[in-house]
Amino acid sequence: MADENDDYVYDEATGEWRPASEMAAAARIEVRDAAGNLLADGDSVALIKDLKVKGAGQTLKQGTVIRSIRLTDNDQEIDCRYEGIKGLVLRAEFVRKR
Repeated sequence: MADENDDYVYDEATGEWRPASEMAAAARIEVRDAAGNLLADGDSVALIKDLKVKGAGQTLKQGTVIRSIRLTDNDQEIDCRYEGIKGLVLRAEFVRKR
């Protein structure tokens, strides 16, 4: 239930004013790997296929482990770090949770 002090946000989908806390809970994005497992910030993932990295002149091999991923606003992309590659963003469909 909404508190008296709760801010309200207009929900374009329903055309109603709803509590901001309720809208924030509904706005959480679920990111799933190739096997359908739910991913979260800090998880480790392994690549399920070889991926050529644009701009790096490097190929990440199948089975490569990426540690400490970060979720983005896009449910299909994860932000991660890998040695020698800055700003690496992987599609969730090419990784499997470890």
